[in-house]
Amino acid sequence: MRKRKGPLYLQIKETIKDRILHGVYPLYTTIPSEPQLEEEFSVSKITIRNAIKELVTEGYLETASGRGTKVIANTPSPRLAKGKRFTEWLVDEGHKLEKRIISIAPCKVDPSSFLFGSLGSTCLQVKRLYLLDEAPYIYFIHYIKVDEQTLLNVPQTITSLYRFMDEAGIHLEAFKDEFSVAIPPEEVSAMLELSDQSPLLKRIRWSTDEKAQLVEYSEGYYMTDKQHYVVTYNDL
Repeated sequence: MRKRKGPLYLQIKETIKDRILHGVYPLYTTIPSEPQLEEEFSVSKITIRNAIKELVTEGYLETASGRGTKVIANTPSPRLAKGKRFTEWLVDEGHKLEKRIISIAPCKVDPSSFLFGSLGSTCLQVKRLYLLDEAPYIYFIHYIKVDEQTLLNVPQTITSLYRFMDEAGIHLEAFKDEFSVAIPPEEVSAMLELSDQSPLLKRIRWSTDEKAQLVEYSEGYYMTDKQHYVVTYNDL
């Protein structure tokens, strides 16, 4: 926890919420006790209580005297569509989903790259690994358009990529996804612990802002032999 990133109780709240959304704290189970959380985050009792109070207010947790604090919701409010996001679906199906930030760093954009005109000569590159039931499952590489100040003050880690983008003033308005089957690069194969060069499902995402300008481009590789990619819709 770092004070320059805002009040400690809000940072802890976001960390606990992230664990709820990704199945680390499953629905209808009890989260660690206040003393356990105090020890984990090295903060006071009041800081933990304020974090939990926020999550109770948002409808994620329920407290009961003598029975601990229970998870009562694990789905965020829908933002872009009524359909359930794939990661939400995985958690609802009982899977444990964990995400790890592998690296966050400025990245030079090749002038011959199709990204140069949209993201500029330097962007922020973020690499993420998703684990499904503790096994490597998805590997993402993101290229994000950020201002010079953000490039000079790149955080060592983040709890949520899209929350970080929002705080950096990058507001996403629309997504376009493209799917194909591709042989993963060596870096991806290593992170996903592949034993051969079998093709994987590849998802390319183009994210644009309110001016329809590209602000994020990402490539994700999915090990669909572990779990198919699923899209759900509420209304047709």
